[in-house]
Amino acid sequence: MNADRPRIGPSSPRNERSHPHWQLTEQILGAAFEVHGELGPGFLEKVYETALLREIRSRGIKAQSQAQIDVSYKGEPVGVYYADVLVDHKVICEIKAVAALVPVHEAQLLHYLTATGIEVGLILNFGNQRVQFKRLVRTK
Repeated sequence: MNADRPRIGPSSPRNERSHPHWQLTEQILGAAFEVHGELGPGFLEKVYETALLREIRSRGIKAQSQAQIDVSYKGEPVGVYYADVLVDHKVICEIKAVAALVPVHEAQLLHYLTATGIEVGLILNFGNQRVQFKRLVRTK
């Protein structure tokens, strides 16, 4: 289930034009694989969130846990969203520790991207023998 395709347009070669923040997301995925390799499956999401935050920061990348992001509706503020991990103010990481990713996880992240104006998100599932991930890009 390691889907790695944009949500808009046809798949194309990996580069900055076809996948915004591609290099950054690759670094985040490397950090996620490191965390999973060390901890394995079986912990609660908060454990993976904290470990991922430490691993990302150890790579010299700015990241915040439970980052508060303002949500707007038609240009007006309507509330706040707390991202599990926000990396360099560019990528929302939604952490899961479930048996399998389901479509609602993807829909949830797409809504977060749209509501916050952030372009790229990663769903990272640590609940299996391998890290499952989805990279999503919101339409502009």
